[in-house]
Amino acid sequence: MMMTRWALRTSPLALLLAANACIGENTTDSVQVGYRGTAMEQNYDRAKVTASFKQVRIPDPLPPAGESPPGPLPWKNVQVLNDISVGEFNRTMVAMSTWVAGTGNCAYCHNLANMASDTLPNGKPLYTKLVARRMLQMTRQINGQYSQHVKNTGVTCYTCHLGKPLPNGLWFYSSQTDYLRHYLDRDGARVITQQVAPSNANRSSVKQTEWTYSLMISQSKSLGVNCTYCHNSRQFASWKEAPPARVTAYHGILMLRDVNQSYLAPLQPVYPAVRLGQLGDAPKAQCVTCHNGNYKPLYGAQMVKHYPALWGRPDWDGVPFKGLGPTAVDSNAAVSTPGAGATPPAAPVNKAAAMSKASTTAPVSGVSVGGTR
Repeated sequence: MMMTRWALRTSPLALLLAANACIGENTTDSVQVGYRGTAMEQNYDRAKVTASFKQVRIPDPLPPAGESPPGPLPWKNVQVLNDISVGEFNRTMVAMSTWVAGTGNCAYCHNLANMASDTLPNGKPLYTKLVARRMLQMTRQINGQYSQHVKNTGVTCYTCHLGKPLPNGLWFYSSQTDYLRHYLDRDGARVITQQVAPSNANRSSVKQTEWTYSLMISQSKSLGVNCTYCHNSRQFASWKEAPPARVTAYHGILMLRDVNQSYLAPLQPVYPAVRLGQLGDAPKAQCVTCHNGNYKPLYGAQMVKHYPALWGRPDWDGVPFKGLGPTAVDSNAAVSTPGAGATPPAAPVNKAAAMSKASTTAPVSGVSVGGTR
């Protein structure tokens, strides 16, 4: 009798919520990532995660080329993939054309009348080929030198391009993207003031705080995670008390600075005007370019293990590739893990230098504006 009276006086919505609570039909999943009582948990909306996962399409790996000695290749002007076999070269080219052009069309990057040429039949630079060559070097650099971030998942062209010519999340100079300069030519994002009054020794400002907040929110959205994915909620600044993911993210920032400074921004003279920003700078990457809202790109699919030409190292996950010779990975200084209380190092290029570097019209190292090399 008491239950009947209560039910009659309660709204249908309240009854539904009470019923869902009893049978455990929550739509939010919480994962504890730290000490209880410190709000160290990740909250995932089940419907959003399911929808995001369904959108991920992983291309089936092409049949292996089989073991054969690397080179010499029968083609001219091969500058990067010249340390693999003919069979591995061909399957890598086919895969790349699908990952980027979306149709498997070789003409997207090549002059079909002269496959070795870096120019179109009319003599104009074939910028897609020049950019793709540099992106191959970049992919090898990432997989070979930044295992602290990409681990044994690695990256391929498809990780960012997803079958499209342009990846998501590319950015250019503007007042709205100032905080993204952290991935190019700015120093650490930490803003902690030790004094009340501003001075040369205490340059922390509200504007710097705004940039840091914007940067952290963009990283959170890029990976689809909470702040506690990388930080301890009771001491955000502490490295010692932070989850391991913060160290992984730190190496990702260093990787992005290398990618933007060494590979993407210097391509400015190669791109046609339609590919440049309003201030004339080349497109640059940020976290969302690879992650696309997932805490791991492509939810951790290990595509690169099937394509040794992109490894940048002699083995992957402990499995050596016998047909791969010495790789042409760019040299990169060893990256150390920050200790407790450490501050990320300043980027090697300052703001003025980066603007000058990005707007130069001189060809960059490893990229030719025209002709074969």
